[in-house]
Amino acid sequence: MVRGSFRVLVDHTPGMTAVGEAANGAEAVEPARRERPDVVLMDVRMPDLDGIEATRQICSDPALSGVRVLILTTFEDEYVYAALRAGAAGFLLKDTPPSEVLTAVGVVAAGEALLAPSVTRRLIAEFARRPEPAHPPSRSLDGVTDRELEVLGLIARGLSNTEIAEHLHLSLAMVKTHIGRLLTKLRARDRAQLVIVAYETGLVGDRRRGV
Repeated sequence: MVRGSFRVLVDHTPGMTAVGEAANGAEAVEPARRERPDVVLMDVRMPDLDGIEATRQICSDPALSGVRVLILTTFEDEYVYAALRAGAAGFLLKDTPPSEVLTAVGVVAAGEALLAPSVTRRLIAEFARRPEPAHPPSRSLDGVTDRELEVLGLIARGLSNTEIAEHLHLSLAMVKTHIGRLLTKLRARDRAQLVIVAYETGLVGDRRRGV
């Protein structure tokens, strides 16, 4: 019933078409390979193959490089962090109003990561509950300027580009420039991965840094 509702919602929106649906993660991977949709709206908890592994399979397939996965979650799930690591481009709460669902699909289809402040702040709580890593992070912040570190920290705290510009007294264009440089220096695909880097390197959550 939920899938059917989403399909009707998408099909009645100009410029959008639902090309398929699946009852579980295993059924989702093959249609994604066949149809190559712009966006896959993925649940987390499903039988046979969960949404995290399905997302990993889709996002790691070179033939599906243009396919973006938007996770549907209650944020009671334990696997939010794993979804980011698997390559998810963003998150929607299951109680998101229909108009915001369509906006989110459009944002992700355009190649952006959907990490709205309200969503990111809940992600922060998930990161905060995690123990300190036993091994050093695979990526470091060497080569990142002090200003870029400030921008990265604010991204991880859930601020939008406009809010970052206001907080640091920068132009919006300059904020976008700093984010572009961060993506390159940290080999991150999108904003979601920048959040991961901020936490894995200790930039956020380390009281000594004051972030």
